Amino acid sequence: MLQPPSFVVISGAQVQAATSGREEEITRIVRAAYELHGAGLTVNPDSYFLRFPDRPSARIIALPASIGGETDVHGMKWISSFPENVACGLPRASAVLILNDTRTGYPFACLEASIISASRTAASAALAAVELRARREESADAGRPVRVGFFGTGLIARYVHTYLAGNGLVFGEVGVHDAVPEHAEGFRGYLARTEKAPVTVHDSPEDLVRGSDLVVFATVAGEPHVTDPSWFTHNPLVLHLSLRDLAPEIILSSYNVVDDVEHSMKANTSLHLTEQRVGNRDFVAGSLYDVLQGKTTPPGDRPVVFSPFGLGVLDLAVARYVHERLGATGDLRTVPDFFHDLNRYG
Repeated sequence: MLQPPSFVVISGAQVQAATSGREEEITRIVRAAYELHGAGLTVNPDSYFLRFPDRPSARIIALPASIGGETDVHGMKWISSFPENVACGLPRASAVLILNDTRTGYPFACLEASIISASRTAASAALAAVELRARREESADAGRPVRVGFFGTGLIARYVHTYLAGNGLVFGEVGVHDAVPEHAEGFRGYLARTEKAPVTVHDSPEDLVRGSDLVVFATVAGEPHVTDPSWFTHNPLVLHLSLRDLAPEIILSSYNVVDDVEHSMKANTSLHLTEQRVGNRDFVAGSLYDVLQGKTTPPGDRPVVFSPFGLGVLDLAVARYVHERLGATGDLRTVPDFFHDLNRYG
C-alpha cells in the first residue's frame, strides 16, 4: 500500500550547519541545476508576486519549480520582503520552502529558506564570476587578485563574499559602499574578522565602481540609480544581483548574461526596462548555461554584466542537498501525524 512520506521541519540553524564551509560543493550543485535547466529537465514557471496596496514597498513572492535528474523533486519557495522591518531591528526578508515528493505529490519537508536563498544566490554569483573571468576573451587576470567592490552590504553581500572566497578568488582590495553609512561600517567590521585584503568604505558610488574589477550589486533598489556608462569604461565584471540598479544606457553598452532570458525580462528589472525602450532583446548575449557550454564567450573590451533573476530550481537543489545531509546524520525532525485521515476511499 502506498504511504505518504514522513514530514519534517528543518530550522535555519540546521540549514546553516549543513551548508557552512561547503561553498564549493554547493556551487557544484547550483551548476548542475543550471545544466539540468539548460537541458530542459526542469519546470520553472514565472514567480508570483503578492503585493499590498497600503504597503507598496512590501511583497511576498512564490517561486514554484520542479527539477529532474538525480535531484528529482518538486517544491516552492515563499519569500517575503518587508523593508520597513529594518528600522525595527528585524531582517527585511524571511522565507520558507516546501519540498514535494515526485511520486505522490505529498510535501515531505518544510525548511527555513532565507539561508538557502542566500546560499543559492551567492553560489550562482560565484559560479558566474569564476566562469566569466576564466572564459573572457584576452583575459590575463583570471589568476590575479581581484579588486572587488560591494554595492549594498546586507546578508546577500556577506554570502557572496564567502562564496567568492570559497571558490578560490583571492582579493587584492575590497571596496564597500552603502546608502546607509552605518551599514557600510558594519560590513567593514564583518570583513575585518576574516579578510586579509585592505577594506575601503567609499562615500562615492562612482569611486567604488571605478576602483573595482568585480562589482557586486546587492541592494534593495526598486529602480535604476546608476546611470552613467562612463563609470564602467574600465570594463569590469558586474554581478547585478539586485537586478534594478543599472540604467538601460549601461545595459546597452555592456555584454549581458542572464540565468534565464524569459524570467529576466519581467517585473521592471533593468533588462526589462531596456527591452521596453528598444523593443527587442538583442542586447542579451546569452545565458550562464550558454557560457558553461562554450556557446558564447565574454569579450575583454566591454563591461560584462550578469543579471540572474533567481530560479526556483536552484533553491530546490540546495534544499534537497540539506535534507539529504540531515537524513544521513539522523538529524531530521519528523512531525508525527502531520498527514491525518488518510483512509478516505472505502
